[in-house]
Amino acid sequence: MRYAILADIHGNLDAFQSVLQDIDGRGGVDELWCLGDIVGYGPEPSACLALLRQYPHICVAGNHDWAAVGKIDIADFNPDAAAACKWTGHQLNADDVEYLESLPAKVVRGEFTIAHGSPRDPLYEYIFSVVSAASNFQNFGTMHCLVGHTHVPAVFMDSEGLCLKSPLLSILQLGGERLIVNPGSVGQPRDGNPRASYAVYDEAERVIYSYRISYDIAAVQDKMRRCGLPEFLSLRLSEGL
Repeated sequence: MRYAILADIHGNLDAFQSVLQDIDGRGGVDELWCLGDIVGYGPEPSACLALLRQYPHICVAGNHDWAAVGKIDIADFNPDAAAACKWTGHQLNADDVEYLESLPAKVVRGEFTIAHGSPRDPLYEYIFSVVSAASNFQNFGTMHCLVGHTHVPAVFMDSEGLCLKSPLLSILQLGGERLIVNPGSVGQPRDGNPRASYAVYDEAERVIYSYRISYDIAAVQDKMRRCGLPEFLSLRLSEGL
């Protein structure tokens, strides 16, 4: 079995479609694993939800997913994120709202725990540092954990009680060490590389493959401006920030 690992699509349909096309070109997958934040920031939230739901998939809730349907407060969102969240909420139909409200905060699939932010605090916590990663290894019982939320691809390894961090390289062979893996963001990368980021887990090979895919960023920026979304949110797509 092969699984696509997708995080932080954020209403960016062009990036999502490009990633799915790339997946098909590499032989396809059996299921999509979505790590949350399907909506928020981007100009086509409802279309992204509809596209995701065309595929066999599992999905967990991201903070923007639940904020868009009023399930969590946006008081802690920055002004641009809050504005985009309010706009997103007005674009969703009844089926979109029902779907987002029903998403679980955390899922276990085989040897993976799947959460948006962290296994300890699935909606809010960012795992950027070895300090936060080290303490989170105590909060899941599977061999590995998949997270998003930071928009930065990375791997954290629990090596005999010592937590190590490294970039997510193109090939990650799973072995005897416990890992927390972040595939990066499909719709709004923040690692200085504007290309869409995703991964594929090959269960037979026990390998996670990481990919970066170009898409028409200018077209998305034009859509965002026509929707009246905050300018910073469109500008950052070009820089991967």
